[in-house]
Amino acid sequence: MRADPTERLLRGLYSAVLYLLVPVTVYHLIWRGFRQEAYFERWGERYARYAAPARPAPVWVHAVSVGEVNAVAPLVDALLDALPGQRLLVTTITPTGSARVRALWGDRVEHVYLPYDLSGAVRRFLAHFSPKIALVVETELWPNLLFCCRDAGIPAYLVNARLSERSLRGYRVLRPLLSRALRTLRRIAAQSADDARRFAALGATAASIAVTGNLKYDIAIDVQKIARAATGFRDRIGARAVWIAASTHPEEEPLVVAMHRRLRERWPDLLMLWAPRHPERFRGAAQQAVDAGWRVATRKLTHWPDADDAVFVLDTLGELQQFYACADVAFVGGSLQDIGGHNLLEPAAVGTPVVTGPHLHNFADIARLMQAASALRIGADADAVATGLAELLDDAAARATMRDAGLALVRDGRGALQRTLDVIRADLPGHLRA
Repeated sequence: MRADPTERLLRGLYSAVLYLLVPVTVYHLIWRGFRQEAYFERWGERYARYAAPARPAPVWVHAVSVGEVNAVAPLVDALLDALPGQRLLVTTITPTGSARVRALWGDRVEHVYLPYDLSGAVRRFLAHFSPKIALVVETELWPNLLFCCRDAGIPAYLVNARLSERSLRGYRVLRPLLSRALRTLRRIAAQSADDARRFAALGATAASIAVTGNLKYDIAIDVQKIARAATGFRDRIGARAVWIAASTHPEEEPLVVAMHRRLRERWPDLLMLWAPRHPERFRGAAQQAVDAGWRVATRKLTHWPDADDAVFVLDTLGELQQFYACADVAFVGGSLQDIGGHNLLEPAAVGTPVVTGPHLHNFADIARLMQAASALRIGADADAVATGLAELLDDAAARATMRDAGLALVRDGRGALQRTLDVIRADLPGHLRA
C-alpha cells in the first residue's frame, strides 16, 4: 500500500521534529546514565549502528522493558520451542528490559536495543536484521517503525495490545498520524474488548482487531524452584510474618517505610521484602530503611535474610516471582503514585494475596476482574493499603480465600497464548504454521 499525500506530509513533519530532537536523546542517555550506568553503553544500537555483520532474524519481538518482556515470555518460549535453529530477535528500550531478556533466554535469542523512531535508523535496523514478521508488544506505537515495516513488506502485529483511556486521550493529538500507522498493522491482538474499542477509536479498522486475552495469564510457574526458595527462606527466618512491597517507585518509598513502621507496631518481628521497580533505586531504598532504624539485608550481600532483619531488599532482577511466594501478602506498587500500576497477576499466580493503591489505569481490566473475584483489595491511599495489609496478616482464613480466588482467576484466564499464535500463524515461518 502506497502512502497518500497526507501521510507523507504527516510523516515528514513528525520525522523533522524527531531529527531536531536528536541532541536531546544524547542528553537523555547521559542523564539516565548517571542514575543507571548501563545507559552509557551500546549507544550505537540506539541509532542502528552495529559493529557485527548483518545476520537475518526471521522472527522479531519488541518489548519495551521488564514488564513487557515478562508479559510476552510465554509467546517467546513457544516460538523458541517451535523454531529450533531459527534466530529470534528480541528488542527492548531499557537496560533492565535487556537484562531480563538475558536472564530468561541467554544466548537463545539475539538482543539489541530498538533504535529511536528516526526513519533512517529504523530502515537501517530492518535492513540489518531482515525480519520476516514483527511482533510489537502492548502499546509501542512508533509511527516510523510501523510505516517502515509496511514499506519493507514486513507484516507487523501488535500483540497483548492494551490502550488505557488515559493513553487514548493523550494520543488524540496525534490521531491523524497514528490512525494511519495502526492501519499498517496486519492484526491487533487486544487484551480485552475495552482495549479493542479504544484501538478502534484511535483509528484501527475493526477487521484488524481480535480480542485474544492477556498473555500474563499464561505466565510459566516453576513450582520446584519456588518451593526450594520458600523452603530456604523459611529455614532462615522461621515463622515470622512477611509482606512484600514490590515494583515501588520513588514517591512511594517514604509511604512504604511508613507502612512498615505502622505494621511493626502490631507485629514487632515483621519482615518486609522490598523490590523497587528500578535498579537505580535499590541502594536508596535500602538507605531509607537503615535511616528508619531497622536492620537491613540485601539479596546480593546476604542471599537470604536473617532472623533479626527487619527489611530485605531484593536488589536483583528476575527473582520477584519466587519472593512473592515467600510472602504472606503483597503490595504491588506504581499504584500509590500516579503510574498506573504493575502486574497484579504475578503474585496471584503463586497464591499470594494482593493489596494495591488506587492508580491502576494500566491494569484496569485485570484489577476489575480480580476485585470482583475477591482476589484483590484496593486501598484509596497509603493508610488504607496499610489497613488492608494488617487485616490480611491478622486473618489466615481471609488470606486463604484470596489465595484460592487468585489462583482460580489465573487458571481460568489462560488461553491467550494459543489465541495469539492463531492470529499470527499465517506469517510465521512455514513449518510453524502447522
